[in-house]
Amino acid sequence: MGDKTVLLTGGAGYIGSHVAPDLLQEGYEVIILDDLSKGFAAAVADCELVECDTGNKDLLTLLLGKRRVAAVMHFAGSTIVPESVEKPLWYYENNTAKSRDLIEACVKTGVKHFVFSSTAAVYGIPESGQVTLQTPTEPVNPYGMSKLMTEIMLRDVSGVAPLNHAALRYFNVAGADPEGRIGQSTPDCTLLIKVACETALGKRAELYIYGTDYPTPDGTGVRDYIHVSDLAAAHVLALRRLETGSDSITVNCGYGHGYSVREVVRAVEQVHGSPINVVETDRRPGDPPMLVADGSSAKEILGWQPRYDDLEFIVRTGYDWEKSPRY
Repeated sequence: MGDKTVLLTGGAGYIGSHVAPDLLQEGYEVIILDDLSKGFAAAVADCELVECDTGNKDLLTLLLGKRRVAAVMHFAGSTIVPESVEKPLWYYENNTAKSRDLIEACVKTGVKHFVFSSTAAVYGIPESGQVTLQTPTEPVNPYGMSKLMTEIMLRDVSGVAPLNHAALRYFNVAGADPEGRIGQSTPDCTLLIKVACETALGKRAELYIYGTDYPTPDGTGVRDYIHVSDLAAAHVLALRRLETGSDSITVNCGYGHGYSVREVVRAVEQVHGSPINVVETDRRPGDPPMLVADGSSAKEILGWQPRYDDLEFIVRTGYDWEKSPRY
């Protein structure tokens, strides 16, 4: 316990469950806090699972203090953009208000480091499809705004308390553990590669392409798809950076290049060996034509070297998990 103890909120979910094994391999003690509303107990291996909502401030304060937690990685929250438009108050409660309570508990109990699961949605619809850390943050939906508000809270608290933080702005996370131990099993997931794999395997009737008239090479939206294991590695590097006494940092987590929806569909069809059922429909409000990371901030700030920057590999790991999920 102590300096090597890390609490992962939402750690039984998709990304947190991929980060936990990397932390264990680096010698950390890992505690998972998850209410299991979206996560899976079966995704937790070799670490303690505390079933609890992140909004339970009293239990959080007790747990953080009793276990002398040195660092928190905060994954818990809601992540579906259209849902955030329909339920804005829920997103501000779940993503912002509960994060505020968690940050307060960290300050009260002397937690030193905080790694936050943020999103490229904080950029909204940028003028350029490729964003840098200097790109203005102008969210166009409550999901992006709820995450940006938490970034701002962390910035302000780190200015007056001994809590340094890293905000990792994710682009489009995809794929599954290459060894098949863990993956993405969230019901009604909206992530394109997972939905396409589910469609290929008959778990969904069709895949919808929202918009075919964007100013992109093939008319469909372009996104930066990052393998979940590469993203997990970035979290460990971020914690290591904070442990050196670094100032708080913000990084974009993406490869620096994108693929269109049609290119993703073709990659899934290639892995599957036959076409999938695709339905073309209108654009969704708030979807940018292109959203790609500049690709440099994580490498320069964290020393991050991605291992799985290959669309076919990303698709194949997700497809293999979808064929034989363990939970």
